[in-house]
Amino acid sequence: MKKLLLTTGLALAVTLISAQKPAQDKGLFKTYEPGYFQNSILKGIEEYESAKETPAPKKTFKADPATFSIPTDKNAFKQYWHNDPVSQGNTNTCWCFSTNSFFESEIYRLTGQKVRISEMYTVYCEYLERAETWVKTRGNIYIGEGSEGNAVTKIWKKYGCVPYESYTGLMPGQKFYDHQKMFEEIKGYCEFVKKNNLWDEAAVIANFKAILNHYIGVPPTQVTVNGKTMSPQDYMTNVLKFRPDDYCDVLSYMQQPYWKQVEYEVPDNWWHNKDYYNIPLDDYMAVIKNALKKGYTIAIGGDVSEAGFLAREANAAIVPSFDIPSSAIDENARQFRFSNETTTDDHGMHVVGYMEKDGVTWFLVKDSGAGSRTGGKEKNPNFGYYFFHEDYVKLKMMDFMVHKDMMKELLQKFD
Repeated sequence: MKKLLLTTGLALAVTLISAQKPAQDKGLFKTYEPGYFQNSILKGIEEYESAKETPAPKKTFKADPATFSIPTDKNAFKQYWHNDPVSQGNTNTCWCFSTNSFFESEIYRLTGQKVRISEMYTVYCEYLERAETWVKTRGNIYIGEGSEGNAVTKIWKKYGCVPYESYTGLMPGQKFYDHQKMFEEIKGYCEFVKKNNLWDEAAVIANFKAILNHYIGVPPTQVTVNGKTMSPQDYMTNVLKFRPDDYCDVLSYMQQPYWKQVEYEVPDNWWHNKDYYNIPLDDYMAVIKNALKKGYTIAIGGDVSEAGFLAREANAAIVPSFDIPSSAIDENARQFRFSNETTTDDHGMHVVGYMEKDGVTWFLVKDSGAGSRTGGKEKNPNFGYYFFHEDYVKLKMMDFMVHKDMMKELLQKFD
């Protein structure tokens, strides 16, 4: 009898321990065939259509979405006004598309105006800034297509902005943006300038303009809105009533002191901006959640290359337990991944809504990249959007931009 009781008790103990053990997420290998980027964006671009060899699909290790309870409908989220998702095409200009979209939502929140602002006007002006700095530093800057969200703030303060219809940046017959040849020519020209010590600023800027004008057109110096002609600066200030200085760029990493304005140390911060407000991770997450609950949207940026980034499978981003358990995600785990470069500054997006599900927050993320467009608009009801679990934001999204009203209390802790 005692032996039976002992055996029964042992079995019960094992059952209880098993019940308390958290479920382990699983991974699987996926082989991806060409998707929306190849089949829609690159379709019709001459150099791709004429290519004889297509790289063979390779296996990629991804989290199994079947082990997660992922939202399936963007309409289930509490959303705030934003323009429909638009494609950045074959360019690395997510920094501009995401921040432009964020500012469009802010203009609506503050003034009630529904506007579409030209992304390519900002991109054009950003290249001119690079040209000027390339000369002044004698070629000691990073030259790339990428930049940061606060580059848009910088450009708008200096150059203003224009309506999309005033400057699309698309050439006749062009459906998607394609900056590959343009950037190759700009990069080649920069190398030529440096190799031959041709540091004439006016000449360099003029040649940058010639390249840009050829590929994306000449931007306007005046725009006509509501029957009135004005400069891009006047359009931003007097029509949109937009104030770039009302926005904060927020960061959370341990390699710089908290409660200081610091540099975001990534290549795309090519001008070494040091205006980022560095705050502890718990405060970082609290600001994001509080902003969304109070009717604000945010621009956000970080890593989109993890096993838990399930773009094609579920338009979702999660952190599987085989990467790190949810309870272990803290500032050390976040910094560890940034320091060993498994967290990289990949992509900028626009957070436009949220929902509470199973005790956690999910974020609705508007995207300009191809990953969120798998299957095309006809087959993908969430075309142009992602669902981000709060753990993914906490671990992998490195910075965000928000209106300063959402940072009032925290700003008092800065020098």
